[in-house]
Amino acid sequence: MILLFGLSASPDLPAAPGGLSDKLVHALAYAGLSALLYRALARGRATGLRVGRGLAAAALAVLYGLSDEWHQAFVPGRPADTADLAADAAGAVAAAAALWTCGIILRRWRGRAG
Repeated sequence: MILLFGLSASPDLPAAPGGLSDKLVHALAYAGLSALLYRALARGRATGLRVGRGLAAAALAVLYGLSDEWHQAFVPGRPADTADLAADAAGAVAAAAALWTCGIILRRWRGRAG
């Protein structure tokens, strides 16, 4: 979150590396944030990757994205953008869904191994 805050506070960011679109960078950044939040809420355990925690992680990441866009509105040359927030939300939800799916697969696999 500190890294995202620092980047959004910068009035002049360089172009995304490798020709990536701005929206893809947003989605990837918030996918990472959502994944970290989900892992924290699950206390680092695959058995903790439950749907409620995934929804909470995605919601927290989206709320942070909203606050980040609001913060960015006060940075000269950096307008708040609802399309950026949409990309943030898409990345956050995609990461939470992917981790939740991994949790289901791991729980089933462990159930068969025991």
